[in-house]
Amino acid sequence: MSATNPSVSVAPPHLYAHGLPLELSDDKFGFLVESNPAESPAILQERMETDGYLYLREFWPRAQVQAVRDSITRQLDALGFLQPGAPTDEARFHGREVGRAMGNPLNQQDPLLQNLVFGPRIIDFFKSFLGGSVRHFDFVWFRTKGPGLGSPIHCDLVYMGRGTHNLYTTWVPLGDVSLDLGGLLVLEGSHKKNAELKPYLSRDVDEYCTNREDAADYASGKKWWDGTLSKNATALQASLGGRWLTSPEFRLGDAMIFNMTLVHGSLDNQTDRFRLSTDTRYQLAAEPVDPRWIGDNPPGHTNAQRLGRVC
Repeated sequence: MSATNPSVSVAPPHLYAHGLPLELSDDKFGFLVESNPAESPAILQERMETDGYLYLREFWPRAQVQAVRDSITRQLDALGFLQPGAPTDEARFHGREVGRAMGNPLNQQDPLLQNLVFGPRIIDFFKSFLGGSVRHFDFVWFRTKGPGLGSPIHCDLVYMGRGTHNLYTTWVPLGDVSLDLGGLLVLEGSHKKNAELKPYLSRDVDEYCTNREDAADYASGKKWWDGTLSKNATALQASLGGRWLTSPEFRLGDAMIFNMTLVHGSLDNQTDRFRLSTDTRYQLAAEPVDPRWIGDNPPGHTNAQRLGRVC
């Protein structure tokens, strides 16, 4: 299979987030600041404090990530998700979504994917960055985004806040991601808006209010909150300030690391291809870990993990 290496495309006349157009003026939209993983931990920590993220170009060897992509696209093709007759590496959509992250059949089953996100390159980086022994979540999030709406706007803390909050997401594009394919989108400076976002950040998607009439529905899983902060990027931007930031093209080998309170989502996919990516989490081994995401078979967002509280 040939490597996925398209040239950087011209930005589409419109970019969308959850079906709504983004404002693309210079004061509303921009591109991520790139960092060098070889810089000192002190510099990278300062940048994380300032920006809420580290965008690391060519963090992994391109060939290693391409091997992961090849493995995944072969499996998607065998499962009937890719367009017959099209080159497998192009990941052409064939009318059927793979499913949500929790139900994705490839989540925990690909050794090349696990070797990427659990391997020495990323673990050694976090040992240096965090200054101690590191553990990762055992659950692997694997994303297949077909044509249409991207991920709603959210912060990761509401999904994984039962351990330390000194926890970091690493998002990895498994292919070059042009603007129209729908890459990661973050709101500039939003990680410093804890006061404004306190009502949201204090919640947990697996908690429910025992003193409300529908408590039994939430306890049983009949009802649930999906953790979305907003489905209107422009309205949220007007409230919190900052520009929406992305990359003109995420590339194979890139890594995007960010903290638990950075507001983010993804652009809508305006192509006929799947956008493939993976993400997992890293923290100091000595700090508490969210039990939903560890073990041989992490329970995740199951009914057994629901907790009731008086609201």
